[in-house]
Amino acid sequence: MIFIKLVMIPEQIKREVDWLRAEIRRHDLLYYQEDRPEISDAEYDRLFDRLVELEKQYPELLTPDSPTQRVGAAPSEKFEPVRHALPMLSLAKVTSVGEFREFHRRVESILANEGGRIQYTAEPKFDGLAVELIYENGIFITGSTRGDGIIGENITSNLKTLKSIPLRLSGDKIPPLIEIRGEVIINKSAFHKMNEERRHNGEEEFANPRNAAAGSIRQLDPKITAGRPLRFVAYGTGRVEGMLLSGHFETMMLVRSFGFKIADDLTICSTPQEVENYYAMMATRRDDLDYEIDGIVVKVNNYAQQQALGELSRSPRWAVAWKFLPEQAITKVRDIVVQVGRTGILTPVANLEPVRVGGVIVSRATLHNEDELRRKDVRIGDTVIVQRAGDVIPEIVKVLPENRPEGLAPFSMPKVCPECQAPTVRLEGEAATRCVNPYCPAQLLEKITHFASKGAMDIDGLGYKTIAMLIEKGFVKDVADLFEIPKHKDKILELERTGEKWFSNLEKALENAKSRPLKNIIFALGIRNVGEHLAGVLAKTYGSIDNLQKQTIETLTQTDEVGPIVAESIVSFFSNRHTADILEKLKKVGVVFPIEEKPSGKGKFAGKTFVVTGTLDKYSRKEAELEIEKRGGKVTSSVSSKTDYVVVGADPGSKYDKAMKLGITILSEAEFTRLLLEND
Repeated sequence: MIFIKLVMIPEQIKREVDWLRAEIRRHDLLYYQEDRPEISDAEYDRLFDRLVELEKQYPELLTPDSPTQRVGAAPSEKFEPVRHALPMLSLAKVTSVGEFREFHRRVESILANEGGRIQYTAEPKFDGLAVELIYENGIFITGSTRGDGIIGENITSNLKTLKSIPLRLSGDKIPPLIEIRGEVIINKSAFHKMNEERRHNGEEEFANPRNAAAGSIRQLDPKITAGRPLRFVAYGTGRVEGMLLSGHFETMMLVRSFGFKIADDLTICSTPQEVENYYAMMATRRDDLDYEIDGIVVKVNNYAQQQALGELSRSPRWAVAWKFLPEQAITKVRDIVVQVGRTGILTPVANLEPVRVGGVIVSRATLHNEDELRRKDVRIGDTVIVQRAGDVIPEIVKVLPENRPEGLAPFSMPKVCPECQAPTVRLEGEAATRCVNPYCPAQLLEKITHFASKGAMDIDGLGYKTIAMLIEKGFVKDVADLFEIPKHKDKILELERTGEKWFSNLEKALENAKSRPLKNIIFALGIRNVGEHLAGVLAKTYGSIDNLQKQTIETLTQTDEVGPIVAESIVSFFSNRHTADILEKLKKVGVVFPIEEKPSGKGKFAGKTFVVTGTLDKYSRKEAELEIEKRGGKVTSSVSSKTDYVVVGADPGSKYDKAMKLGITILSEAEFTRLLLEND
């Protein structure tokens, strides 16, 4: 006979657990939504630790919506796809008062026979990662990225780590089903603090808050996500069942009552002029905000009017994103220096008198190449207008020739490499000037940085400055030496920007890097003219490094997307004795060179060849190609008589014209999306 021991849980313990959960949720609300914490972090931790202790002692009390379930889920092997019940459409964009007035005119024209006053809501356009949260009977069930607008990635475990996302909705009026949509962001202050910590730990800094937020929320291990200062701000809903709502503003007030943070500056505008005033106000305030915004979002408030206006294939007619223009400033060019990249390309860079642009101090701007430098005629000592392209990348817009002092000479690219003094060359038909020395120290730094980058071997913890330090101290002389770093632990930990935690994480990253897919390894090797996409093509076509090494220019040019120049680069790379030594050394330190099976030829697109051209709204180029390839299709970069479909986005250029001449089937983005979904 089997005896089962029943544990009676004291009522006071149940009451304490209920109180702790309610109290922790209340403090989460005060901290993350209302920005007015009542207790210190230490006091909050004591409440949290006590709840953890009781749930361990009485596991019968543990529930999925407990605050303790935000951290500690097992890492996922991959993100599962989630189909959005209602598409997460993107927004049409305007950048001027005239364009906004044209949007309003179209709204008025379509609603002319509908009656009723047109009101707009206006709110900041947060620069983060869009996600959707599904709640059933008030419990958080599933969270996903926007993805392509139709299918996103299941990141539920990661989103549960965000304390600004309630695991159980607050309030009395809870619908049986509601989908909350919003942005995951990182506040500017938290971003700068996080980068300071990464600098201290010898880790590579994040480029900007949006990239940091997007990368953090898509970590395979939720514990990493939990350690990042992420916040969720709701901006709308998808499906809502069991509740009738009249408009966007009413909906957002309801969403706030559930326990979500919404935009503090959400407002109703009764006239287009009020929208214009709101835009001007937010443009003035943007640098003072503790979060990144890149414009405002304007929506017709009334849902009946939204329905009458309808939607286009990629965006609703009832909403628009009014983007801020890039902020510009005037400064002077102190110097023009030349940097050497991993393939030997020399890039001129302007050193500027520091100037604030869009809330960021800018002191450098790339000039790309000699032709671009000549076109803009930038000279040392010039006064120039600078802006941050996309509010991120500093660039020189133009020179102010009226401010140019007499006697400024045009800048000339150097005849010898500034790093190793080897001769430089500029091949006919190319814009780039190159250093021809493959052992150039500057190229070594760039090559190793490329080798460790995310699209290549993905060795987290090896930033540019850390690699430069390891090279300078003699620990790393080539890419294979990276895997020998654990042997030098004691000496490396004596250096600045290092630490036990950083080194432990680096060891794990190096071990993981030994088993990367073949396409990552090919890309990581840094073969000239072979980018991430082409590396994937080569991996699928030849299946192994050994097979790829054996190819000739003649056999390579028979491969789709490989022309004579690329073929020559590949053959030249593998015929170099240094390459053979590196490959052998990589094998000795444990890097596995996998053998990739050729595609089975199965799937709805089997035997079909696609070309993707122009700018798609719902997909990046890479996302569109992956959708095609996973259905058995092949993607090439050029249009020929063998092409079956050309997928066309905005500004398609000559590929569209060639497809028209050849009579190839042209798919709009909407038609492409429908084709993907058929029979899925």
